[in-house]
Amino acid sequence: MISRAFISRVIFTSVIAASSASLLNQQAIASDAVLNAVSTNLTVTYPNERPVVFENDGVKVDAFEGSIQVLENRSDENSRLIPVHYLRFPSTSKKPGSPVVYLAGGPGGSGISTVSYPGFRFPLFMAMREFGDVIALDQRGTGKSRTAPKCESKQGLPLNEILSDAAITNSYRAAALECLEFWKQQGVDVMGYTTIQNAKDIDQLREHLNAEKVTLWGISYGSHLAFTSMKLMPGKIDKVVIASAEGLNQTVKMPARTDAYFARLQLAINLQPKAVAAYPDIKMLMRRVHKMLDENPIKLQIPVKDGDAVEFLFQRVHMQILASAMIADSHRAVPMLLEVYSGIDQGETQMLPALVQRVGFDKTNISFDVMSFTMDVASGITADKLKQFNEQAESSLVGKSLNFPMPQLNQVIDGLDLGDEFREYPKSDIPTLLLTGTLDGRTYIESQREATQGLSNLTHVVVKNAGHNLFMVSPDVTALIQQFMNNEVIKTTEIEFKLPPFVK
Repeated sequence: MISRAFISRVIFTSVIAASSASLLNQQAIASDAVLNAVSTNLTVTYPNERPVVFENDGVKVDAFEGSIQVLENRSDENSRLIPVHYLRFPSTSKKPGSPVVYLAGGPGGSGISTVSYPGFRFPLFMAMREFGDVIALDQRGTGKSRTAPKCESKQGLPLNEILSDAAITNSYRAAALECLEFWKQQGVDVMGYTTIQNAKDIDQLREHLNAEKVTLWGISYGSHLAFTSMKLMPGKIDKVVIASAEGLNQTVKMPARTDAYFARLQLAINLQPKAVAAYPDIKMLMRRVHKMLDENPIKLQIPVKDGDAVEFLFQRVHMQILASAMIADSHRAVPMLLEVYSGIDQGETQMLPALVQRVGFDKTNISFDVMSFTMDVASGITADKLKQFNEQAESSLVGKSLNFPMPQLNQVIDGLDLGDEFREYPKSDIPTLLLTGTLDGRTYIESQREATQGLSNLTHVVVKNAGHNLFMVSPDVTALIQQFMNNEVIKTTEIEFKLPPFVK
């Protein structure tokens, strides 16, 4: 079985695997801009920084690697210090504004890795230099800031037996408690890995950069962190740019809203004659396959290193987790997901062994990374939302899989949950730009409106047909962010992204 962090990695690798023409155009434009721009701020340095030449897709740019030391747990004055690393790209402006801090998603994503991947968000990082120094931050416990070892528990799930929700939950909770003891023995204080501690790192970074204010730019969990920072850093945030927002009481997504996403997806499929002929009713297709898997799980032979094979029983829960991992961006992994459902429906299963191996279903031990594990458990869920979740999951298409292993691990560690006051949505007049994709399969339109209802200075732009990772789907998105950063009045309420075919 896999975690939400692993789902995020599957989503991320599927995103960078395919680049659209618009992305390539933005890459070329950004490359020219970088090569021709002369930064006026290369002589400005801060403690514990060193100059580097950063390269992405053949484009070289001067930057600085730096770090700050933070208390692992600020509630304990005797807590150890851990590093928080960053990569700083000096502004190209003669009069730069506040530093722009990039907040990666996940939780568990690396800001430095995000800017380093070719064909991904590097052009937007470079475009943001027009407004201030741009900071690719590795949040505590991620990327270069990772100091805690991964925990490989002794707990596991049988590969060739029927799995129940109760058995899965019990195994994961036992693994969590085992890992808690493991990290204690390693000198790791898990109470330090919460979004509140993460937000306080941003404020400490602001002080390190001698900045009165910072601008926050993030996506998904990065918006969750930005919302927390709004509450904890009054008067210290200049602007906020977020996409695919995850509210403070939205770590666990509501199954009914996932079902509503599939309805929107069907409407998009209906606009493509070849696709609608292949998939006239995706909800019915999914329910039919799930019923088939409940009645007759598929026996697979999964290759192992010594040339032998192990028997694996592919069940409904595996299909639901696959669906959860692949619906983030409708124009990337969704066509493959539909092929998998259609194939099983027609008795074709040859693609399944490779998928089982790719997502780690065949791993025998449950493992956790401290940051992604504890951040979600600490953010938690209110009692009323948990009740709604359990009621909706019974009949929903993906069941309890979208947020796995939450809420299965809810309050598994005493004292870690941040409480309902933390989960209250922020109230703020900080200028905020929110970008929402209509076909986002992880953070939904209604949820993003709820998450930002207390923001009185909000500019909300819908990107029609875009999914979760929408920053680079269209040059219009970059232009809109530039307008917002330039304090221009934004009259646009919608940008349209043209979906590629669901069926080739």
